[in-house]
Amino acid sequence: MYIVTSSELHTVFLALGILLLFGCGSENGPPGKREMSPSKKRELLINRLSKFSALPEQVTYPPDNPYSERKAELGKLLFFDPILSGEKDVACATCHHPSSGYAEFLEISIGVNGHGFGSKRAFKQPNTIPFTKRNSQTILNTAFNGINHLNKYDPVSAPMFWDLRAKSLEAQALEPIKTLEEMRGERFNEVEILEEVVRRVRDIPAYQELFEEVYGTKNSINQLNIARAIATFERTLVTNNSRFDHYMRGDESAISLSEKEGFEQFKQSGCGNCHNGPMFSDFKEHILGVRHNAKLPFEDMGIDSTFAFRTPTLRNLRHTAPYMHNGTFLTLRRVMEFYEDISVGKNINPLLQREQLDTLVNVVEIEVKDMNPIISFLNTLNDENFDKSEPDSVPSGLAVGGLIR
Repeated sequence: MYIVTSSELHTVFLALGILLLFGCGSENGPPGKREMSPSKKRELLINRLSKFSALPEQVTYPPDNPYSERKAELGKLLFFDPILSGEKDVACATCHHPSSGYAEFLEISIGVNGHGFGSKRAFKQPNTIPFTKRNSQTILNTAFNGINHLNKYDPVSAPMFWDLRAKSLEAQALEPIKTLEEMRGERFNEVEILEEVVRRVRDIPAYQELFEEVYGTKNSINQLNIARAIATFERTLVTNNSRFDHYMRGDESAISLSEKEGFEQFKQSGCGNCHNGPMFSDFKEHILGVRHNAKLPFEDMGIDSTFAFRTPTLRNLRHTAPYMHNGTFLTLRRVMEFYEDISVGKNINPLLQREQLDTLVNVVEIEVKDMNPIISFLNTLNDENFDKSEPDSVPSGLAVGGLIR
């Protein structure tokens, strides 16, 4: 089985039908029955899907969760406070730390019962907690999730996670707290942990004052307002001032000639079929056939057991290695080689047949000579201008960011 994941394909195939009706292809075929060449079909597809723009200079907030500076400050404290985890040892920032671009330099993360930071992070012993299932994606620019090349998006329905299981940053914020290996641990079930977290936060006088100031009423500490505060902080973490953004806003000198050539090669290779729009993601699911990560005791079969995962952004890749949903590729060069293997018919995942790979992936064509120019272009999407600071302390008095030092 395979799935066509881009709704825009309908328009492409309609255009193909029109061209076929009036003839475009074989010189020997009678008018009206000429076949379009595969290369022409591929060109039409690329031109239809490879649309790009700069990120917006302003963030859109949901109507029921407008921005306020104090709410963002509260959200930051909650983001760094391990009081939200079952064992009080993991914070959101443990796996999404500012020093690593709000991502993590690990294939898949160690949450509950872990200690240390980055490559030195390990499980404490004894341990019965598994690794997290997937690579820790960056929080940077998640304010723009779901955006299209016309810069239109709805923060209320923004797609989240590798498997699209949540819509909006507000819905996303509570999911790691509920997940056993990420923040919950074994002492509480999914319902109990949220009730426990709310109780703990309510018992801290500093949080009582902060929530009352932000939300305007006493007794405002609840699951929804915790999620709203964290989401508000996360929407402040944007990098919309990259060299590519300047280029798309009209500054031709913002990127070099070789980087412009890399941009063209990126599009012509078919990368832009899925990595498009200002976030370089169509935010849809695709079947690539990435190999299994041996650290997991099971095969991660993705969305609806199809091996499909959501397209990640290509912004700030300098900070977000390793790559893919399970972190199996340590470098961008290795990612390029993976797509080159697909383009010559190699199948990386033995559990998938070639015909099961995504329709859009099957038209990607990357050669060795293309790799360095494309990687050079991708560097124009990096932007160092984001909040890298940590709170000096958090209201719970626990270790800022969890047990990472």
